[in-house]
Amino acid sequence: MKHIPADLKTLIKKAIKEDIGSGDITTLATIPQSDTGSLVLVAKQQGIVCGLAVFSEVFKLLDSSTKIRLFKKDGDRVRAGEQVAVVSGNLRALLSGERVALNFLQRLSGIATYTRRFVDAARPYPLKIYDTRKTTPLWRSLEKYAVRIGGAYNHRFGLYDMILIKDNHIDACGGIVEAVNRARAYHRSRRLKVKIGVEVRTIRELRSVIPLKVDLILVDNMPISQIRRVVELIGGAKRPELEVSGGITLRKIRRLAELGVRRISIGALTHSAPAIDFSLKLLSK
Repeated sequence: MKHIPADLKTLIKKAIKEDIGSGDITTLATIPQSDTGSLVLVAKQQGIVCGLAVFSEVFKLLDSSTKIRLFKKDGDRVRAGEQVAVVSGNLRALLSGERVALNFLQRLSGIATYTRRFVDAARPYPLKIYDTRKTTPLWRSLEKYAVRIGGAYNHRFGLYDMILIKDNHIDACGGIVEAVNRARAYHRSRRLKVKIGVEVRTIRELRSVIPLKVDLILVDNMPISQIRRVVELIGGAKRPELEVSGGITLRKIRRLAELGVRRISIGALTHSAPAIDFSLKLLSK
């Protein structure tokens, strides 16, 4: 992420306002306005660094004259104790922005690191790992960026860029064929360019959907024995593409890949990734 879009800059400003509020009274009480200094960013554990542009933007918004020297770039591996950056400038601005900057960096690095573990597990196979919409409200573009830095792929960004018929849609329509037919009619009437996908819960539903030639078939929380049958029925065709989701663990990656699954989506990439710990320490004057 070389540039911060306007909406993300607004989010960063809100995060700063949330933390500083009417003023960082500890820093105001103890640090003279004219004091300058430098903070060194250190990784406290091994991981994939992600979010350095957002980290830097926090300090730039507090004081545009702040200087940041980066020793790593997003996607690089870091070891515990390794220096990642040095931030220099007005000491009040540095101390006031410290926690917000670290919060962004630690969260995004955690997602990138967790994602890389799944990507590495899939690497011997022609298998792609995707994220989901299970993201922190208003952090979606950031968290999906972190997934990409981790080496995986982004699923749809929202409800607007793909028709994906899920279980509740199917039940509300009275059946899977009716749901797909309604979606196709809407797709045609609006001249949409997006793909149509559908979730199937049983082999019977799968048999009903295959002739409809949708772009994507999603199976969620199916046992391995059923997934094997799904792969057999769909065959090696590129359309519909098969996506497996639900309860995906690192140990399951190999089993699914050996069955012939080529696409897996994992909500845990964004909703369960543990943060990677970093610290900012004042360099001696």
